[in-house]
Amino acid sequence: MICSDIQKEIVNAFAMEVLRAIISDIGDSTFCLMVDEARDISMKEQMALVIRYVEKSGSVIERFLGVEHVTDTSTLTLKATIDDFFSRYGLSVSKLRGQGYDGASNMKGQFNGLKTLILNENPCAYYIHCLAHQLQLALVAVARKHDHISLLFDFTTRVLNVVGLSCKCRDFLREKQSEKIIEALDMGDISSARGLNQETNLKRAGDTRWSSHYNTLLSLINMFDAVIDVLEIIGCYCYCRESIFSYEYRKE
Repeated sequence: MICSDIQKEIVNAFAMEVLRAIISDIGDSTFCLMVDEARDISMKEQMALVIRYVEKSGSVIERFLGVEHVTDTSTLTLKATIDDFFSRYGLSVSKLRGQGYDGASNMKGQFNGLKTLILNENPCAYYIHCLAHQLQLALVAVARKHDHISLLFDFTTRVLNVVGLSCKCRDFLREKQSEKIIEALDMGDISSARGLNQETNLKRAGDTRWSSHYNTLLSLINMFDAVIDVLEIIGCYCYCRESIFSYEYRKE
């Protein structure tokens, strides 16, 4: 039981049983397909497959089927991976009544996108853009049109770039944040308990997720004093280097 190979085989067996139960529950019913692709921590492209269907009692069920490794994110590769997955588990493209992806061109392209390839095979598989993704894109686009908000996040990005300039800067930030937490605990400004005051870092905002902008500001607020200390250290270092350079230049 402590062998990693045996553990993987057991997990895989459980996954196969769950997947068979989902396929059996679908039966001959129609279903919708949702696909998203992303790169994992090992820098491999992975494609997640989710289906949505109506069970016998009339409830809408959404099930995660699995993650498939793809060599690239081209349209033909994604389509071939879906076809291979469907053939392995007895699913048919003819039963598709909807497909939902993000707004990437390889997904919804009018001429060569995955949406078009599936529609050519089954015209009933209507494409619907992910509504949550649409909302996120709309919020980000509207925020960029507002001068004050745009300037705020531009300035925040610059601060993050400077503080995260190198590993040494990030180490300084963690060290200063730890000192601030210890000082606050000694003064009784914050409480200590299991799970509180965990080591954290500044978070960057993503263009497709408005919630990431909120998390960026929240992390900056929580680490504001430590960020100021690191910026002062960087400022002093840059000033000293400039002074030395100017002195050497004048001496020459």
